[in-house]
Amino acid sequence: MKLRYAILLLICTMNYAMAQNARFVNQGTIEFEKKVNAYALLKDQAKRYPDNIWSTQALEQYQKNNPQFKTLKSELIFKNNQTFFNPIPDDNATNNWLNSFGSAKQSNIILTNLKTETSINQKSIYEETYLVKDSIRKINWKITDEFRTIAGYDCRRANALIMDSIYVVAFYAETIPVSGGPETFSGLPGMILGVALPREHITWFATKVSDVEVADAQLKTPSKGKPVTKKQLSDILKSALKDWGNYANDILKSADM
Repeated sequence: MKLRYAILLLICTMNYAMAQNARFVNQGTIEFEKKVNAYALLKDQAKRYPDNIWSTQALEQYQKNNPQFKTLKSELIFKNNQTFFNPIPDDNATNNWLNSFGSAKQSNIILTNLKTETSINQKSIYEETYLVKDSIRKINWKITDEFRTIAGYDCRRANALIMDSIYVVAFYAETIPVSGGPETFSGLPGMILGVALPREHITWFATKVSDVEVADAQLKTPSKGKPVTKKQLSDILKSALKDWGNYANDILKSADM
């Protein structure tokens, strides 16, 4: 009994020491990769329009000449209660059918203030650019007991629904106590280093976290585009796409990401 007690005491002491020595990162940069399963995305499109021979042929042609996954890179700069998300231009991008999907692009440049729960999002939608100033997305996360390692950090899993029907899986690092993440994902007790939208065939995962000092000037305020709120942008797009039928769904969905 004494031996058992001694072992339990030792384990508790070691856990306490590890917690005391854990390094918490409050500022730095994170490199993300967004991966789009192009084959699955295009197959879904072909299923929606089974009588459209062009869609089926385009899918077959794409599979012959392109890899299954499209990879896009971005950077998230964070400092205390602010984050700046900035896509990295793809110099090797090619024009093909996949580029017509909003979900296969990176259209957001976002400065988020987690303290005031507001954001400024410079959003490009085809030939138009909008400057969306509004509150940040409220996500009702459900935290689980599942863990995985991402970019060297132990991350805990959380699940949620956004836009009423899109299932989201996120992994956050408690040792980065900034409640931010890539794109418009936030609201967990630590930095989100991984996001997956299984039905949309999209993931964002951190590939590198740099624990470096961040100058205030690096947290840039987006300034280009027509100023709108989320509601105003939604109304503009719905009006413009009212005759597009199901083809409008992808645009509306990606505009709300």
